Amino acid sequence: MSTDGGPPVRYERRGPVAWLTINRPDARNALNQPVRDGLFRGVRAFNADDGARVLVLTGAGDQAFCAGADLKEMAQTGLAVPPPDFAPQFGRNIEVAKPVIAAVNGAAYAGGFLLAQSCDLCLAAEHARFAITEARVGRGAPWAAPLPWLIPPRVAMQILLTGDPITAARAHEIGLVNEVVPAAGLADVAQRMAERIAANAPLSVLAAKQTVRLIAEHPLTEAYAAAERIWAPVYLSEDAQEGPAAFRDKRPPAWKGR
Repeated sequence: MSTDGGPPVRYERRGPVAWLTINRPDARNALNQPVRDGLFRGVRAFNADDGARVLVLTGAGDQAFCAGADLKEMAQTGLAVPPPDFAPQFGRNIEVAKPVIAAVNGAAYAGGFLLAQSCDLCLAAEHARFAITEARVGRGAPWAAPLPWLIPPRVAMQILLTGDPITAARAHEIGLVNEVVPAAGLADVAQRMAERIAANAPLSVLAAKQTVRLIAEHPLTEAYAAAERIWAPVYLSEDAQEGPAAFRDKRPPAWKGR
């Protein structure tokens, strides 16, 4: 449990946007077992929540998004190789078809970096810091395999080899972060971005998320072919007719998701 008596991870809805908050600010939102279990439960709740179109992942307080694994717990349990489901890795050990935004409100180190990396979009407070610190504590980061797809390989190498934190501004410069905003406005910016996404045609949003990842897994010719398969049902949907009709009639579209 968190020290404020609340659950270790909170799931709540704000209109079409679900918020998943790691609630261990006293321990810099470190990933102990209750937090890891709570994150899995929260993501499954989002997947099953038809009214939730976008998920925002953040941490409680203003010091840390997530400082990584709980090293005290790790030392007590003598953890060697973490199991594949040790912590959520979106798209790897738990599928999330709908978009996920990281709202990084402080330090995102080690497992916290993993969580931010796994999200589709990343917003950061100005004071946020990002680091893969595993080399400093003799641990590993196999989950960093996709990092050179997100940022330049030599930058990824520096982050992994040194363990040095980078600022939010640097993370934005290298493409790890979409936007850097004042800490006081982070939640509002994340909510507004999520609402803009949620207002779009749902089938188009789901297909767009799949399309962006294709080039990481396929040669270009295969990626084009896969994209055609992904988008064909979108073109054939009722929503594909609703969008032009709404534009013609000068009214907001009424998406049905079919």
